[in-house]
Amino acid sequence: MASTVKLPFINHISFLCALQIPLLVSGPFLPDLMLSILSIFFLIFCIRNNYYDKFKNIYFIIFVTFCIIIIISSLLSNYVYFSLKSSLFYIRIGIFALLISYLIDNNKKILNYFYYSFIFTYAILICDGYYQYFQGENIIGIELYHKSRVSSFFGDELILGSFLSRTLPLFLALFFIKEKKLIEIYFFPIFLILIFILIIFAGERASLLFLLLSFFLILILISKYKKIRVFLFVLFVISSSFIFISNDKVYDRYINSTIDSIGLNQKKINLFSPEHESLFLTAWNIFLDNPILGSGPKTFRFECQNSEYAKGIMPCQTHPHNFYLQVLAETGISGFLFLIGTFFFTIFSLIRHFCIKIFKNQVTLTNYQICLFVGLFITVWPITTNGSFFTNYLMIMYSLQIGFFRNKV
Repeated sequence: MASTVKLPFINHISFLCALQIPLLVSGPFLPDLMLSILSIFFLIFCIRNNYYDKFKNIYFIIFVTFCIIIIISSLLSNYVYFSLKSSLFYIRIGIFALLISYLIDNNKKILNYFYYSFIFTYAILICDGYYQYFQGENIIGIELYHKSRVSSFFGDELILGSFLSRTLPLFLALFFIKEKKLIEIYFFPIFLILIFILIIFAGERASLLFLLLSFFLILILISKYKKIRVFLFVLFVISSSFIFISNDKVYDRYINSTIDSIGLNQKKINLFSPEHESLFLTAWNIFLDNPILGSGPKTFRFECQNSEYAKGIMPCQTHPHNFYLQVLAETGISGFLFLIGTFFFTIFSLIRHFCIKIFKNQVTLTNYQICLFVGLFITVWPITTNGSFFTNYLMIMYSLQIGFFRNKV
């Protein structure tokens, strides 16, 4: 039900929220600044109008509990000030998600704003990414960081694939609820294939895994569009197979490099790579010494320098490159329970929908909701490498997905 308390400049606020999608391409500073300003604006609005409806839900209460735990963890860490910079204002992520939810209830234009924001951003990245792949540099002169890895405007950050694969489920959710012309429906698979291939060209193995997981889950779980789903599946298999067979750079990046990293040609099998295994073991040792509340958010970079924890050939970086091990090391079992709980909740929801669909020929989730659950699923998927759990860029991704969750739109 829409709120009776109206946010001032609601149309402008909706548009600014949708700008988060292209702003993410610019780097972490501008989208985080925008998120912080909009969150503060919404919080002030709620306090002045005594409006707390959105805050009175179990999911936000759980999130606040998590925020309290990570703040306590920071206060007890060896690097209080540095850790608090990350944990103290983490709640802004939840407030921004509530703002998105409020806007969907009160201004349906936001759905179109986000949809076309995705279209615009993806189209720019597609044009620029393919240009960079074939010309060796993008339209503003950013050269290929590596011969087999397209990065477009992200430059040496090499997160083009991460951005596309993590935001794609939300884009698909918006597509399913939008009123579409027939030409849009038939052009859409081609647009998606161009995105899929660009993710492959980005050379990020974790992002390719996210793409495959989300692509096949959505194809299996959604209803309607049967012919388009079959066409999209066939087109994806043919195009990706052709790329892997004909492109030595792609084959070397995904196949040969993976075999070498895991050590399939050697006697000892590694978990992802010797470097990653070293980081994982170091994170585990930090957790064992700080089992309840961890060492404090974003303190892995300091604790890994301790010889008591450091293991393997490369025990120290800014984070251990896995959400679950980072949360264990930096927030202990207290923070870990929230992350693993989200994973099981997502798994249960998707499996329940699938079983009811198969055995009772009924659906418990709309196509819109399925896409959002799949987006959450790949976010909390445990068996992969990740960026830092407390990075601004990824936190904004979480808040967008959570903000769009709802029973109806």
